[in-house]
Amino acid sequence: MTSAYIKEEHEIFRQSLRKFLDKEAYPFYEKWEEERMIPREFWLKMGEQGFLCPTIDEDYGGSGVDFGFAVVINEELERVGSGLVGIGLHNDIVVPYITAYGTTEQKQKWLPKCATGEMITAIAMTEPGTGSDLAGIKTTAKLEGDHYIVNGQKTFITNGIHSDLIIIACKTDPNAVPAHKGISLLAVERNTQGFSRGRKLNKIGLHCQDTAELIFEDCKVPKENLIGEEGKGFLYLMEKLQQERLVVAIAAQIAAEEMLKMTIDYVKSREAFGKSISRFQNTQFKIAEMATDIEMGRAFLDQLIVEHMKGKDVVTKVSMAKWKLTENARKIATDCMQLHGGYGYMEEYEIARRYRDIPVASIYAGTNEIMKVIIAKNLGL
Repeated sequence: MTSAYIKEEHEIFRQSLRKFLDKEAYPFYEKWEEERMIPREFWLKMGEQGFLCPTIDEDYGGSGVDFGFAVVINEELERVGSGLVGIGLHNDIVVPYITAYGTTEQKQKWLPKCATGEMITAIAMTEPGTGSDLAGIKTTAKLEGDHYIVNGQKTFITNGIHSDLIIIACKTDPNAVPAHKGISLLAVERNTQGFSRGRKLNKIGLHCQDTAELIFEDCKVPKENLIGEEGKGFLYLMEKLQQERLVVAIAAQIAAEEMLKMTIDYVKSREAFGKSISRFQNTQFKIAEMATDIEMGRAFLDQLIVEHMKGKDVVTKVSMAKWKLTENARKIATDCMQLHGGYGYMEEYEIARRYRDIPVASIYAGTNEIMKVIIAKNLGL
């Protein structure tokens, strides 16, 4: 099925990216998983080839292309492995805060390096005691002279180890009523006084993706690093979470497609009771069910991407896609592993890694329970 937003230039770009990944990613991915880290050299190579932040204006080192190119990048990276999610976060989740709300000076300072891979970004919202309830964050930023003094901790931060520029959600007015009106966004640079990294977190899956704790102890952040206006951080987060959740939905859809593909190949080649297990009715029914869910998910997702690219408000549909496609992928991972039999539990088979990697997609970027709350609210309930 050809997506409505995909033009000839997108397909040419996809083929170029695939050739790059065939050479620079696929042969090394298992090693990166074992080493629990994607090397910075890979980021630099991505940047050199124009595969980082392509939607940034040409004035700031990007290509100035549409979101369709970002979709292609996210799809092809997910085909390699879910551990590359940090690149999509950099390209399509963090950098857009700078392009949308940053000053000209901030854009000139940071965006060119984001596009080359010299500067890796992260966004820090979650805290040890605060997840879905963003208004309840405890990290504070008090303006003293030319600097904000930041105190607090963040956790589960994607790109937490590699990051050179971190956009943090913090309370610049702890007494604001309602509480969310006291939230602002600050950009914290590597080597900032008072900023340190805690543990590199050991996760069930996404092994090559660096996730870490961040610590701010009287951290001195120049007031020029305020993103947008003070007190509007929560509003900015709500505006940009639409695209973040869309990126998660895209990855989940590709993961499901890849798992089905490898499982079909496996059941055709594996024999039991004197015939291919693809010929057993249970196998055929399971495959048929998964293929149908995947095809329906793809149709909904592609239309959603078109609407998003047109600038439409698709918060409700994005919330639907995020929860439904991640749930689909999680169920498909289980069914595909079962169809692999004992071999599905072996690390040498990719389905084992996919089975580990997919569950977190229903947790980050807003849990699926929060997605249902948003859907219900927007339906007038």
